[in-house]
Amino acid sequence: MDFPTQSSPYLPVDNGVGRLMARVSVALLPGALCLFWFFGWGVVFNLLISTLTALGAEALMLLLRRRPVKASLLDGSALLTGLLLALTLPPLAPWWLPMLGAGFAIVVAKHLYGGLGYNPFNPAMVGFVVLIISFPLQMTLWPPPQGLQHDYALHFGDTLQLVFGGTLPEGRALDSLTMATPLDNAKTQFGLDYTWSEITATPLFGRFGGYGWEWINLAYLAGGLWLWRKRAIQWQIPTGMLGALFTIALLFFIADSDSFGSPLFHLFSGATMLGAFFIATDPVSAATTPRGRLYYGAGIGVLTYAIRTWGGYPDAIAFSVLLMNMAAPTIDYYTQPRVFGHPDK
Repeated sequence: MDFPTQSSPYLPVDNGVGRLMARVSVALLPGALCLFWFFGWGVVFNLLISTLTALGAEALMLLLRRRPVKASLLDGSALLTGLLLALTLPPLAPWWLPMLGAGFAIVVAKHLYGGLGYNPFNPAMVGFVVLIISFPLQMTLWPPPQGLQHDYALHFGDTLQLVFGGTLPEGRALDSLTMATPLDNAKTQFGLDYTWSEITATPLFGRFGGYGWEWINLAYLAGGLWLWRKRAIQWQIPTGMLGALFTIALLFFIADSDSFGSPLFHLFSGATMLGAFFIATDPVSAATTPRGRLYYGAGIGVLTYAIRTWGGYPDAIAFSVLLMNMAAPTIDYYTQPRVFGHPDK
C-alpha cells in the first residue's frame, strides 16, 4: 500500500502575519464607518494620509536597512499601524498631523528597535502620544457629532479646505466648528463641581455613553468579538481590561455617584473598545502568557480609569497601553506556565 510522501504538518496554517493583519483591518471597518457617519470626511482624510505615510515610511526604512520591501509591505503591519493611528485622531486635524504621527510610529517606534517583532511599544500609540504632547491644540479639533450640528455642518469641500489649507468657511470661527469630547467635557465639569446627573443632562451625552461615541464603541465591540471568534485574538486582554475598568469605575460610582462617571460611560466613551480589542492585543508589545494577559489587560483598565479621573489626558488609552508595554516582559517572567513534568517553582 502506497503512503503519501508529503511531510507534516498536514493541517493548513491559518495564522500568518498577513492573514492576522488583514483580519484586524477588516474588523476595524464597522467602527471606522460609524466614526465617519458621526464625524464626517475628516475621518477619511486621516485614514488616507496616515496609511499612505505609514506605507511610505515602511518602504523607505526597509530600503535603508536593505531588507525586502514587497514582502514586508504586503504583511499589512504598516497599514494597520496607520489605520489605528488615524482612528484616534480628531477629524479636523491639519494634514501634517497624521503624517507626522504615522512617520514617527514607523521610523522611531518600529524600525529603530529592529522592525516587526522587536518593538517593545505599540507603534501607533507612540505616534499618538508624541502628537498629543507636542500639539495639544490640534489634537482637540473634534467637530460636533452628526445630530448635534445645529447651525452649521462641515461638508466635503469645507473639510478639505480646513484640513489641507487651514481655511475656515466664511464667517465661521474655529471654536464654533469644534467642541469638547464627552470625556473631556465630563472632566472639566467635575472640576467645576457639577454633579454627574447635571453633566449627563446635556445633549452631548447619550443613554449610557457620549452621544455618538456609544455607537462607535459598540461597532468596535462587534469587530472585536468577530476577531475573537476567528481566534485572531485571545479573550484574556480585552476581558481583563474591560473587567478592571468596569469594576473600579463601579466602586467609585457607588461610593459617590455625584463626583464620578458611571461604569457604562467609561466603557462606551472615547477609545475604550478600540483599545481593548485592537490596540492592547498587539501580539508584539503585549504580555504573552495566559495568566499574564489577564494581569496586563487589568493593568490597562486600572490605569485608564486613574488617568481619566485624576490625570491630564481624558481618554488615557494610549498612555495606559504604553505603561503596560513596559511591564509586559516582567509580567511574562512571573507568569510562565508550569512545564509538563516539572514541579512549580
